[in-house]
Amino acid sequence: MNLQQYFPVLLFIAFGTFIGFALLGAGRLLGPHRPSEEKLSPYECGFEAFSDARMKFDVRYYLVAILFILFDLEIAFLFPWAIANDAVGIVGFWSVMVFLAVLTVGFVYEWKKGALDWE
Repeated sequence: MNLQQYFPVLLFIAFGTFIGFALLGAGRLLGPHRPSEEKLSPYECGFEAFSDARMKFDVRYYLVAILFILFDLEIAFLFPWAIANDAVGIVGFWSVMVFLAVLTVGFVYEWKKGALDWE
């Protein structure tokens, strides 16, 4: 195997690394640097840290994360199906309709159980 074939890849990696560090350095040199107590304070999850970092979170955070992943995956499956809709035919169409029906039933179940309520 000829190592000269990999020279463009090595050049691309070196150039990308140089540009990245150059932009970070330029931002550090040219940008304002005015630290204050508020800017340097820790900030997590929408509220200020007031106790141990290993405190318990409400289960609703996890439910929303699971629902986000569920619908994110749904969209990830729908894009290729929409592109190849002609190729999959009527069987592919009804397969996706069953898939969407199952997801809709799950969403309605979560809604009725109150997983989306933030009281």
